[in-house]
This record gives sequence, structure tokens and C-alpha cells, in this order.
Amino acid sequence: MSGQVLTEVSAVVAAEREADLVAAYRELVARPFPDGLVRSELLSGQDGHWRIQTLWQDRAALDAMRAAYPGGPPAPRLFREVGAAPALALLDVKVHSVAPSEPR
Repeated sequence: MSGQVLTEVSAVVAAEREADLVAAYRELVARPFPDGLVRSELLSGQDGHWRIQTLWQDRAALDAMRAAYPGGPPAPRLFREVGAAPALALLDVKVHSVAPSEPR
């Protein structure tokens, strides 16, 4: 059994297109998630650097999502739609830890 996989799609987005990217991402995540998608985040950094990080249950779930989108996965497409050139990194999660929650 394979472990979790994190995809990171990154690009530099022009300041005048950042609101378009945020709106498109909000629309995307308002839809039902594909099977095996654990979480996804849109992150902004300095100087127009943006990332979409998505955690997948395993490589099979990622491959199934990719097969379902013959025009390409949604994250790179969002960046291209705002005139940015996306770069993709695929990372295998080797160790996973979550902070314990406090009892309420």
C-alpha cells in the first residue's frame, strides 16, 4: 500500500490577477472533492508567489483524478487561466504528525 502524496503547484501571479485566482480557487473547492483528496490549500507568499498544495490519500487517488480531467488537473489550469506558468512538485509523505487537540 502506498502512502499519502502531496502535490504542490506553484507560480508567480501578477498582482492584478490575484483576486481572479482566489475567486477561481474558491469556486473549485466549493465543488465536491474527488475521492482520495484529503485537503487542499491556496497559499500566497511574497512577490506574487502562489502555491496550491493538495494532500492525496495515495498515488492511486491522484492518478484517478488526473485521468478524470483529460484537459489537465484543475490546479495548474487555474494558474494558466490567470496568465501564470505553473510548476508542479510531487512529494511522498514519509512522516505525518498532527498537533493534539485540547479537550473542550
